[in-house]
Amino acid sequence: MNKSLAIYRRLLGYTAPYRKGFVLAILGMVVAALTEPFFPALMKPLLDEGFVERSGVPLWMVPAVIILIFVVRGIGTFAGHYGLAWVANNVLASVRKEMFGHALKLPASEFEREAAGLLISRIVFEVNNLMAATSSVLSTLVRDTLIVIGLLAWLLYLNWQLTLVAFALIPVMAVLVRVFSKRLRNLGRKSLEHTGELTRVVEEAVHGYKVIKIFGAYEREKALFDRTVERLRGFAMREAIASGAMAPISQLAAAIAVAAVVSIALVQSMDNQTTVGGFVSFVTAMLMLLGPLKHLADLNGPLQRGLAAAENVFALLDRNAEPDAGLRTIGRARGEVVFENVSFRYPGAARDALSGIDLAIGAGEMVAFVGGSGGGKTTLANLLPRFYSPTQGRILIDGVPIEALTLESLRDQLALVSQDIVLFNDTVRANVAFGVRGPVAESAIRQALRKAALDSFVDGLPQGLDTVIGERGAKLSGGQRQRLAIARALLKDAPILLLDEATSALDTGTEREVQEALEQGMSGRTTLVIAHRLSTIERADRIVVLEGGRVVEQGRHEALLALGGAYAGLHRAQYAASAAAAD
Repeated sequence: MNKSLAIYRRLLGYTAPYRKGFVLAILGMVVAALTEPFFPALMKPLLDEGFVERSGVPLWMVPAVIILIFVVRGIGTFAGHYGLAWVANNVLASVRKEMFGHALKLPASEFEREAAGLLISRIVFEVNNLMAATSSVLSTLVRDTLIVIGLLAWLLYLNWQLTLVAFALIPVMAVLVRVFSKRLRNLGRKSLEHTGELTRVVEEAVHGYKVIKIFGAYEREKALFDRTVERLRGFAMREAIASGAMAPISQLAAAIAVAAVVSIALVQSMDNQTTVGGFVSFVTAMLMLLGPLKHLADLNGPLQRGLAAAENVFALLDRNAEPDAGLRTIGRARGEVVFENVSFRYPGAARDALSGIDLAIGAGEMVAFVGGSGGGKTTLANLLPRFYSPTQGRILIDGVPIEALTLESLRDQLALVSQDIVLFNDTVRANVAFGVRGPVAESAIRQALRKAALDSFVDGLPQGLDTVIGERGAKLSGGQRQRLAIARALLKDAPILLLDEATSALDTGTEREVQEALEQGMSGRTTLVIAHRLSTIERADRIVVLEGGRVVEQGRHEALLALGGAYAGLHRAQYAASAAAAD
């Protein structure tokens, strides 16, 4: 219970910037709730004096008062509903913005550890349950609690002995809430987990539709989706049973209390201890209690779902962002990069991915990293922008340890073209200028496209630079997507360029064009190239061969071939494979 209160208090903390709307909502609910006891209160004088003693009250006043009560209640209800909806939607937007902003700052390991679908589900779907916890739940809790208090106060005024019977409902309701809360919270949590799993399955199917079709995996994916839907349905039905059983049990307890009250009231009326008006007013108020009590009993289901969602949302927000303890900033670096005895091991791995790497890369030097899969090439490139931190050793740029630099200053020195091309559902212009601060001249964008051998293609598009390329660049070919990523890196004009299989999706002719453009773009900047096609790095200033996370050879292309070692073996194997493919 303490944990639930802590979560709810934290959630309510998001309403602080919108306190005016919150106050309006509470006032509206208070006004609406205060009008409830007026109707049964009107019954007593109406029956005791209006019909029996002919009090002389004008005939029009009774219906006028009834209408006035409902007008005031309607205004209060609308104000409460609108105010809470305004607050809840603002809270929803605030939490979503905070979640997305925080998610972008999570370490790379977090993105690799958690499926994208689960992260999407938290930001897009689970946070919606917070709407229930901040609007409908709070509205019912405040309004109906005040109604119950008002009606009980009137009942106490009328007949305190009978009211004690009504009070017997309170411990019964408390026990019911306590019994069902834990089960509803657990079921709600599991339901949210399976909703995230369902999102993951759909996301994989949408992005992998070509593979599914080619490999005839329709039935497999459909069965996986069906199993996930059925599990979700099962949890939803168990939740419905637990939530639904609470209402009739609560109503039965209330009916027993009402029956007892009516019996006692009939006995009192025989002894002239109560009037007809008092009896009718009391029974009316008692019956009016059933609605709010039912609402409060039904509240537990959405409340527990909202708190389960809040747990997941806050769990994401409480994850540590990638460390950024550096305080130093530099302008444009010269581009000197040094690896000093650098080792790295992925969490849970049995051996180091990199071990004892010592490299000094001069400013403006082009260094290529080659070797078999799992040799550590991409891991080495991931350490430079601090996607990961070395488990041993350090990395320096211009003599400054990268941990001493702020992340913004460090990454300002880097531009990246990876084999996993990331483009956005926006225009060509926006994708090339992605992340560049301030306005970008069209001439600079066109120059970057020209260097990437993509200018003639873009000029032929219907809207030119303003053509939308679709989700993940779906309207472009693989080669065009890669060249657009290269143009983006060239426009950034960073002093250090990271090329991770930058030409892997290009045909031979286009690769030659882009390679020439890249060589021009590399001029005056330090370039680290990861390549499997050895033909693309023959003119590198230095080639570093990695095997098992260690440097086994380094030197120029001709020297390494003459050495007849690991590089020469890779070279022979690759050209033999190319010759066989050509035959």
